[in-house]
Amino acid sequence: MKKINLAVSGCMGRMGQQIIKSVRSNKNFKIISLTENKKINKKINGIKLTVNSENAFRRANIIIDFTIPKCTFEILKIASKLKKRVVIGTTGFTKNEEKLIQKFSKKIPILKAGNMSLGINLLMYLTEIASSSLGKNFLSKVFEVHHKHKKDYPSGTALMLGKGIAVGKNKNFYSLIGKKYLNKKNFPYGKKINFNSLRKGEIIGEHEVKFSSGKEIITLNHEAFDRALYSEGALSAARWLINKKPGLYSMRDMMNFK
Repeated sequence: MKKINLAVSGCMGRMGQQIIKSVRSNKNFKIISLTENKKINKKINGIKLTVNSENAFRRANIIIDFTIPKCTFEILKIASKLKKRVVIGTTGFTKNEEKLIQKFSKKIPILKAGNMSLGINLLMYLTEIASSSLGKNFLSKVFEVHHKHKKDYPSGTALMLGKGIAVGKNKNFYSLIGKKYLNKKNFPYGKKINFNSLRKGEIIGEHEVKFSSGKEIITLNHEAFDRALYSEGALSAARWLINKKPGLYSMRDMMNFK
């Protein structure tokens, strides 16, 4: 099988570095471009870092993006013009930005996920089932823990899980978003979905969804111990997306959850 030419945007970030490391042991990919949103005079594995541009992405079959929303849209504009596929692992998009990504997906194949872990995406699926099965008598909340360097909160994964709760209730997610807490020891259930984010140490990621009727509590949770699970998931997503038509896809589509 011919190797897939890969461009990694946000190559100096934690996930960018992890993807570069994972590609070394993956026979399906060849990194041909490494980019950042500013000029950096450096080489990684013999590849000179460059800024996002048509020249940077021209030879790529697919772009993996772990950056910030502003940078993601810069990449999507270029990818749309060059007809390149994009895997988006960036988080923190607004509702309007989500709609804009959908518009780009009419021109190119895009797989977007707040978390590339296969386990987390299974957790989201189970969250939908639990939310649907438990019904109106149960309130819910989402708790997440990440390393102290993570700036956005709630995490993209926590928001994914919130969406899972909303889907199970057949409700609009944005209408169900409750309070967003940071570094609270305890936080309440509510009629809407409350989120609590804890930032400490070098924790890779912990996520927990709780449902309570006041008489019983159901807990679904996931813990990540190795950042490689995210980069390996992103590479699986990239390989899957390579044969897809324009559209907006998710890890759920890749995993064939109904």
